[in-house]
Amino acid sequence: MTIRFGVSPIAWINDDMPELGGDTPLESVLADCQAIGFEGVELGGVFPRDPAVLKPLLDRYGLDLVGGWYSGNLLVQSADDEIAALQPHLNLLKAMGCSVFVHAETSNAIHGDKSKALSATPRLDAEGWKEFGARLTKVADYTAAQGLKFAYHHHLGTVVERPEDLEAFLANTGPSVGLTIDTGHAALGGLDPVSVIRSHPERVAHVHCKDIRGEVFRKVITQDGGSFLQGVLAGMFTVPGDGSLDYAAVMRALAEIGYSGWIIVEAEQDPAIANPRQYGEVGLATLKKEAAAAGLRAA
Repeated sequence: MTIRFGVSPIAWINDDMPELGGDTPLESVLADCQAIGFEGVELGGVFPRDPAVLKPLLDRYGLDLVGGWYSGNLLVQSADDEIAALQPHLNLLKAMGCSVFVHAETSNAIHGDKSKALSATPRLDAEGWKEFGARLTKVADYTAAQGLKFAYHHHLGTVVERPEDLEAFLANTGPSVGLTIDTGHAALGGLDPVSVIRSHPERVAHVHCKDIRGEVFRKVITQDGGSFLQGVLAGMFTVPGDGSLDYAAVMRALAEIGYSGWIIVEAEQDPAIANPRQYGEVGLATLKKEAAAAGLRAA
């Protein structure tokens, strides 16, 4: 089993809140990623979508494109319509040699709305899960046939947030529907990321590692309006090694299931407060240390 370490550019430029780092040049982000020692970077909103432009740009900094978030709309359109809509994104990933397709349902998500508390997160009934699961499976079967692992991203403020949501998700989707295990979203959604990894090894397709400040999260949801973006601004997320999650246990769980693939450092923070390069260095050093101790071998 081999792993590679990458990073999300959201610590430098936040696509959900352009006021956070929105004026940062992309070249500055990539230079930091290279200097920190990452091998790859996920797609961000300011990245060029033409592989003839993007590939030489990333090559200049010695970085591979890992993949990137795709905002799905399967609750409001058919699987065939979703497949048609995702073609530009899929074609870019294929041209860039990516191995994973990260997908999240956003048609009714509230995580991008600062005025909506997480208590208003949308829920699906049994029939809704059945239909959603069937559509997800059809799309995942398609992306698998195209050579990419489908990695659904559970996320606060979306229909896959809590333990009961994940249970319904797994019960209603086929084996082609993998998961992006996001340690921070799992923990704040009431899930134990280590237990999820160990209980569903066949579903683990991609890994996002962010740490949490639980006391900040609890204060935001009880006192400050409770929206996801308010939580981000308050600092409920940070990089591995700077919060309360046990990354030794996470890496051991990944080693136990024979995980092979990317491990991504991701932390939505205000770059004016949390310098992305400094925090990226902490995150990568933490994961490298714990991965090595767990017996995970870098490619």
